[in-house]
Amino acid sequence: MAQASPQRKQAHRNTRKIFLCIFFPIIITVIITIIAMNALLNNKGPTPNPSQPDTTQPEENPSTPEPTDPVKTALDSMTLDEKIAQMLVVDLSAPEIPDSELELLRTVPYGGYILMSGAYTTLTETRAMVEKLQSSAKTPLIITTDQEGGLVQRLQLITYPKATYIPDMYSVGETGDLNYAKTIGRVLAEELRTIGVNVDMAPDADVFSNPNNTVIGRRSFSSDPDTVAKMTQALAQGLEQNGVTATFKHFPGHGDTATDSHINLPVINRSREELDSSDLIPFKNAIKNNAEFIMIGHIAMPNLTGDNTPATLSYKITTELLRNELGFQNLIITDGLNMGALINNYSEEDIYTKTVEAGADLLLIPVNPTLAIEAIKKNIPESRIDESVYRILKFKQNHLKNYQYLDSSYFGSSEHATATNR
Repeated sequence: MAQASPQRKQAHRNTRKIFLCIFFPIIITVIITIIAMNALLNNKGPTPNPSQPDTTQPEENPSTPEPTDPVKTALDSMTLDEKIAQMLVVDLSAPEIPDSELELLRTVPYGGYILMSGAYTTLTETRAMVEKLQSSAKTPLIITTDQEGGLVQRLQLITYPKATYIPDMYSVGETGDLNYAKTIGRVLAEELRTIGVNVDMAPDADVFSNPNNTVIGRRSFSSDPDTVAKMTQALAQGLEQNGVTATFKHFPGHGDTATDSHINLPVINRSREELDSSDLIPFKNAIKNNAEFIMIGHIAMPNLTGDNTPATLSYKITTELLRNELGFQNLIITDGLNMGALINNYSEEDIYTKTVEAGADLLLIPVNPTLAIEAIKKNIPESRIDESVYRILKFKQNHLKNYQYLDSSYFGSSEHATATNR
């Protein structure tokens, strides 16, 4: 067989070189691409079945802010002294406010003021004083007074013009007319709003069960607990539907006393069963109807506590009974801490410390507000203080932020006189 010429062998060698230079890299690239595609497909996992819903949870957007609690924000911004000062409702017994007091309101404001007899002059001057207090305070102030009717109606101290005279609550209760009680509440609210009061220390929810009880007497609506429950609620509706918050007092019931707690400590020897069938009925009804304020009285109930500790200083009555068992979650305010039932039996520091330990949120008329702040700061954990101040700030946010004064035409109006006269 003839051998290929040298020229043909050289041509074959040239052809192989061309093949290796051009096509071999292409083949290698195709193989690498195939390998890479298979790896990519394997990493993507199984193809989802379109007949089944996708239960994969979408990732949360980390940039979406959590909803903020403005009350908690305000609480967290306060110093410890500011927090404790919010728990104090101090007395205002003069028509002039010292500059030092106004400066205090700009820095460490009290929770509020109760207008006592010396604070009242004319309607115009009394309102101007309250407006000055509110405009100076960096936190809205609770402004309160004792305006019940009968023997207890502070607005009668205003010299000009004269306030509408409100009959005693026992007379109102005797009518059995809930609309009348509600009308009384409206009249009280409208006249209180002409001077800037936003919380009334009324109605009296005590059941008048002791004829020798001179401190309560005709301040109560009735000796029948159901009548007291219905009447106090009607009057409270009249107040609150017209812009003033009601305060039910004096828990757990001051109706069976012959001792005036302004002077000495009353001791009531009723059993729990007796209280449930009488004194507690109006307060239970108030709680069921979302009462904002309940006042604790300076009353010893040894069958509940085992000793003569006043209810104001008793954890068993204030927290275990009122807060936990009866379910009241709003503001607990003490009766006046300057009253004989307390100051004749306890040191000031003990009074301030024990009322907070018992569960009170607001301390009414501390004799020495500076000492009160120091005593609470020294003896009470900040977490306990925060519980009360949160409730206080929440109340102010909900009820005082948009408070509106009424003009003087409501005060002592002929319409009010007609509506309250029976």
